[in-house]
Amino acid sequence: MAEDGPKQPQLSMPLVLDQDLTKQMRLRLESLKKRGEKRQDGEKLLWPAEAVYRLDFVRQQKLQFERWDVVLDKPGKVTITGTSQNWTPDLTNLMTRQLLDPAAIFWRREDSDTMDWNEADALEFGERLSDLAKIRKVMYFLITFGEGLEPADLKASVVFNQL
Repeated sequence: MAEDGPKQPQLSMPLVLDQDLTKQMRLRLESLKKRGEKRQDGEKLLWPAEAVYRLDFVRQQKLQFERWDVVLDKPGKVTITGTSQNWTPDLTNLMTRQLLDPAAIFWRREDSDTMDWNEADALEFGERLSDLAKIRKVMYFLITFGEGLEPADLKASVVFNQL
C-alpha cells in the first residue's frame, strides 16, 4: 500500500523525576507541620503519593504532539498534571491555580498488561504541550501515584513529530 508521503521525524521526550524539586516541596510540608502552621491560601502542597517531574524541550520550535508513551510496571493509576509556569519552590510556592486542566490519567488493571487512559483529556493536554514547547525550555508536572504505585513503576514520555 502506498504511503501518504514522507514520514515526519519523531522525537520522544521523557518525563524525568526531579528529585531536588520533589524534596524541596516535601520539606515545605514538613516545615509547616513542625511549626503547626497552615499552607498559604491556594497553595498546593506535595503529598506522599505525589512527585515532581520535568520535561526538557530540546527543540522548542515546530513540535506537533503525536502521543503519550506511558508504561506502568504493575497495576495501578497515575495522574499527570501540568503546571502553568516554571516555578522554583525555594522562591515561590506552587499554587493550585497554576495546575493545568485537563490532567492525563493512565491506568493498568490487575488482570491486564495493556494501558488504558482518559483519551480525550490526554490528547488535549498533549496538544497544549506543543504550544508550550514554543515558549519554554522546561515544563514541570505533578504526578500522583495511586493504588500502590511509586516513581520506580513509571516510564513516561511524550512523542512529538518534528515539523
